[in-house]
Amino acid sequence: MASGANSFDYSSLKELLKDTNAEVLLPGDGEVYEKSIERWSEHCIKRAAAVVRVTCADDVSATLAQIRKHNIPFTVRGGGHSTSGAASIKDGIVIDLSKMRKVTVDPEAKTIKAEGGTIWEDVDVEAAKYSLATVGGTVNHTGVGGLTLGGGYGYLTGKYGLTIDNLLSVDIVLVSGDQVLASSTSHADLFWAVRGAGQNFGVVTAFTFQGYEQKNPIFAGPLIFLPDKIPQIVAFANKFHKTNDGNQALLWGFSAPPPANAPVVLTQLFHNGTEEEGKAFFADLFELGPVANMTAMIPYAQLNSLLNQNAGFDGRKQFGGGAFKLPLNPDFVIQLHAEFNAFVASHERMNESMMLFETIPYKKIIEVPNEKTAFANRGDYYNVATMFKWFDPSLDSEIRNFSRDLLKKASETATSRSKDSGVGQYGNYATADVEADEIFGANVKRLEELKHKYDPDNLFSHGTRLTPRPLVVVN
Repeated sequence: MASGANSFDYSSLKELLKDTNAEVLLPGDGEVYEKSIERWSEHCIKRAAAVVRVTCADDVSATLAQIRKHNIPFTVRGGGHSTSGAASIKDGIVIDLSKMRKVTVDPEAKTIKAEGGTIWEDVDVEAAKYSLATVGGTVNHTGVGGLTLGGGYGYLTGKYGLTIDNLLSVDIVLVSGDQVLASSTSHADLFWAVRGAGQNFGVVTAFTFQGYEQKNPIFAGPLIFLPDKIPQIVAFANKFHKTNDGNQALLWGFSAPPPANAPVVLTQLFHNGTEEEGKAFFADLFELGPVANMTAMIPYAQLNSLLNQNAGFDGRKQFGGGAFKLPLNPDFVIQLHAEFNAFVASHERMNESMMLFETIPYKKIIEVPNEKTAFANRGDYYNVATMFKWFDPSLDSEIRNFSRDLLKKASETATSRSKDSGVGQYGNYATADVEADEIFGANVKRLEELKHKYDPDNLFSHGTRLTPRPLVVVN
């Protein structure tokens, strides 16, 4: 695919796409270009040869036509939140969806349609006008597209499942330029694939979700503890595993955030109900004596902004992921904290890094078998993640290796998951060196066959892991 990239005159795109509504930005276009290549992680900023800001599906089709004709490498930017670099490219084209942020709510059908460039704040705010919500991310400046196509966990997962379990259809532009609707009744095989592996098959220009009536306000917020409370926090997480009814979520982990820059244990509480109910459910944590209590009754639309301060746009960042099972041994968690804290403390300006145990109820998730969607991480376990933040590029490899080793150790608890359980690797947290079968498990063969059907020349290859595999029919 890249053979024609060096000889192509990218400035000609302005003429080639003049009959569209797309905006073509080139490296010589000053601040507007520089702004267009910014990403959540500075680690992922790459100088694209051109950025095409599309406004509709027709713009995407026209851009893909030029990409096919001139054999140009490309990638797609939704929210720009990926730490694997999938939303950036050097010396190729970025199809930038950031101008496509319209959200349309049908209050009678309780559906929410979000264009491909929306972020979760757009969805949460618009849906709230109709007292609706759907399963979205826990950081609201995350792109709807990236989170959804990779599966999607959120505060409402305990009640409604994954984001993809509430996805009714996608409007998608295929590599051919064809614009199709994929749903359970139209292009059903493609709809199966996009729910977990969508980046491999086309450019999704709109997502339609099932919405649900959402009571307001809800009880949520952080409690912050000193590390000596780890045994009691682990004990509560073990209890939470047995006592939640799907209307709660608990995120907890380690960091050393400003201004004190001292090690603490962060907990993020959510109860889809009243303050009285929430405080009763999380009473064990409140009784521990947190050093900070920022819980409150808040509008649901604000919920997904609570972690934003821990996920700012400065610095280099890397996500990594694994799985853990409850109950956990407190001594094991103390050991993980000691290793994490020692590493962070030994490097300058790394204190905002986090290790997070996402105790989001999985009962609704595992009601859907792993083979029913491309997403293969449904199981009797929870996600554990690291988010390292640093500023010195020379540390990139060291951090990647440490994160991988720490997560491997944390994931030892999940080796006993049931035999029909998922892979134990959330694709949206996977680093670039994680292989396709580690993310998609037994689904990888069908995905590669569908890749051959919908993208046989593997044009959607940047930041993806699937390669086309022709279907072999044995007579």
